[in-house]
Amino acid sequence: MDWHAWHGAYDSPDSPLAVRLHTVQRQISLTLDEARPGPIRVISACAGQGRDLIGALDGHPRRADVTARLVELDARNTAEAHRAAGALGLSGVTSVTGDAALTDAYTGMAPADLVLLCGIFGNITLADIERVTGYCTRLCAENGIVIWTRNRHRPDVFPRVCDWFEERGFVRVWANDPELDQGVGVHRFTGRPAELPPGERMFTFVGYDVLRGADHGA
Repeated sequence: MDWHAWHGAYDSPDSPLAVRLHTVQRQISLTLDEARPGPIRVISACAGQGRDLIGALDGHPRRADVTARLVELDARNTAEAHRAAGALGLSGVTSVTGDAALTDAYTGMAPADLVLLCGIFGNITLADIERVTGYCTRLCAENGIVIWTRNRHRPDVFPRVCDWFEERGFVRVWANDPELDQGVGVHRFTGRPAELPPGERMFTFVGYDVLRGADHGA
């Protein structure tokens, strides 16, 4: 998969990915609206070109409060995110080229007030999705928000992912219409975050084409 070219789907306004992008941007904006006064720390894993967070920050009154780390493996996408953030004067947004699956990528940023896991869960196994929900108790600050996505292709595992979050101390804040192709969930962490251990791999990104039709229902 060419993950740089893949972003072209966002430029078709009626595409499922474009609809998902606007939905995620809206939920980010609402999260920022409701955030306590002061600094807001954001983590974005497999961030691509950062269109979700950067788009939501464009013109938002809390933009100057945000310090964000966008982690992305494709250097072309990292460069795009860097350019987009620079064009908007978002000095607190940093794009890092690296493996978003490694806990070391978030050293100094976890626990965060907002964690974005968009475009990941459709490209990893169910076992790894469950594993990531466990790591979210370390990535998210107390009362922190995680915004995540998962396609709703059959068999639809979106409800199971919600259950995994909720078994780990997260409360469902919002989920979009289950009839839509691309599911978006918002969960708030009600527990106290544990320390994020160094040197651990949270998931293995294998890609949708590999998972499609497999028993784990990706």
